[in-house]
Amino acid sequence: MQNNIITTCAVCGTKLEVTELHCCRCDTTYKGHFKLDKFSYLTPEQKYFIEVFLKCRGNIKEVEKELNISYPTVRSKLDDVICSLGYDADGNEKKQINKREILELLDKGEITYEEAMKMMKGNSK
Repeated sequence: MQNNIITTCAVCGTKLEVTELHCCRCDTTYKGHFKLDKFSYLTPEQKYFIEVFLKCRGNIKEVEKELNISYPTVRSKLDDVICSLGYDADGNEKKQINKREILELLDKGEITYEEAMKMMKGNSK
């Protein structure tokens, strides 16, 4: 049985990092810090919506028919996916970062105290 990869910590909700990859055929193992793409963090429902949306070539009327949902629901689901990918509904990229990540950046010296405070208040660095 094959399991889907989990992407967030069940304890604190932080995004998980892949640290090991293994080839079942030749038994090679890679260890390191590997990033997952934005789409890996979407829920199964969001991935299904994207699949239907692409199959319908972005035609909202067709998505409505396929999923048997209303136009406002299609728009809402689309906005949800857009936000989950790190953008606002207007198409501008927004940096979604939690307080733990801000503190880690500060600890590594990648940002200043002032930048950390701005980010904690909702401003980007």
